[in-house]
Amino acid sequence: MAETKKPAAKKAPAKKAPTKKVEEVKEAEVKEEVAKVEEKPTKEAKKAAKKAKEAPAKPVVTSARATAYDVRVTPRKARLVIDLIRGLGVNEALGILANVNKAASPIVAKVVKSAASNAINNFGMDEERLYVAEIYANDGLRMKRYLPRAKGSASGLVKRTSHITVVVKQR
Repeated sequence: MAETKKPAAKKAPAKKAPTKKVEEVKEAEVKEEVAKVEEKPTKEAKKAAKKAKEAPAKPVVTSARATAYDVRVTPRKARLVIDLIRGLGVNEALGILANVNKAASPIVAKVVKSAASNAINNFGMDEERLYVAEIYANDGLRMKRYLPRAKGSASGLVKRTSHITVVVKQR
């Protein structure tokens, strides 16, 4: 049998050791980078100190708000409940909402609790001194649906939603 010869594998050229000039250039680059890194914190510290001196004191927050979007109750029905608690203390408003027999009352109560929690936790207001400063219900999305009617026809049906916003302040 005739043997086939395999092509000889090529050897990779041997790498030469870097010359002294290349080593010196690399060392100089490393020294420059180290110098840049050492300079940055001092510049940043100076900028932060400058901003701290220039920044005026933050204004005191006097109100907190909460909003429920696209609630499945019509704004007209929500306004009936909202008008009962406008201007009252938060605890009194929650007591009234617990006894009102309307579909919107649990939703409004939830938003009032959320606004009060925002005031207490985020802004450090006193829970006993909070009152409902503003409360309103705006139109949300209107879902268009169709209702089957006689003789194969259909009539339109609009399912309304509302955005309920509560703003509480401290007396």
